[in-house]
Amino acid sequence: MGQQQYGIDAERLMQYAAEIKAVAVDGVEIAVVIGGGNIYRGVQAEQFGLDRVQGDYMGMLATVINSMALQSALEKMDVPTRLLSGLTIQRVCEPYIRRRAMRHLEKGRVVIFGAGIGSPYFTTDSAASLRAIEIEADVVLKGTRVDGIYSADPEKDPTAVRYSHITFDEVMEKNLGVMDMTAFTLCKENNLPIIVFDMNTPGNLKRLLAGENLGTLVDGGTSAPRGGTGSATLLEPTDNSFGALAGNQSEQA
Repeated sequence: MGQQQYGIDAERLMQYAAEIKAVAVDGVEIAVVIGGGNIYRGVQAEQFGLDRVQGDYMGMLATVINSMALQSALEKMDVPTRLLSGLTIQRVCEPYIRRRAMRHLEKGRVVIFGAGIGSPYFTTDSAASLRAIEIEADVVLKGTRVDGIYSADPEKDPTAVRYSHITFDEVMEKNLGVMDMTAFTLCKENNLPIIVFDMNTPGNLKRLLAGENLGTLVDGGTSAPRGGTGSATLLEPTDNSFGALAGNQSEQA
């Protein structure tokens, strides 16, 4: 919603589309999960006296609206895109089928996952973690308004310190708000690293995938340090565990 109070800010939308296109043209396979808080948050339901389950479904539909907007923006930039939904809405998007999603990625299409996982009580963070595991993604990139994970909320505490690299166990010990616990536990149990970075700075996504030490890496503590002279960066093609991110230029349908 950019600087607006609600809704979709066209300038911010096109910025995100341009960021995604910049890495998609390099052959990176990209799947996107978008929240819907600029339109409606399911957790608001109980405050309004609505049923929580009903509110969560309303929130899922909000994510579909945002997903449709991003799809349209990407296609305006000539980026082939497919929108798959956790809820069946056949007239505007495909139903989520794991093999179909992976095939779209293999063919060089940007895949957008809308409507969360299609069930109430699960956040878009949980949807991102689950879908990433299902499609065998190499990493979860969580775009936020700040440039990583801090010891405290940097928007409220000027003394907060940013972490460059932290383990799953340390995040839990320090009770840091990376994701909701369901999403975080899914990543931890499946050894899927998370990078939290500032998504509102133009060029950050491309620089991150090029190996720059941006944001905060969360993993099991086994990854080589990012950046630095003579060391392989996290997402370089020379790093076998993440080679697919930079080397999957697929055939076109």
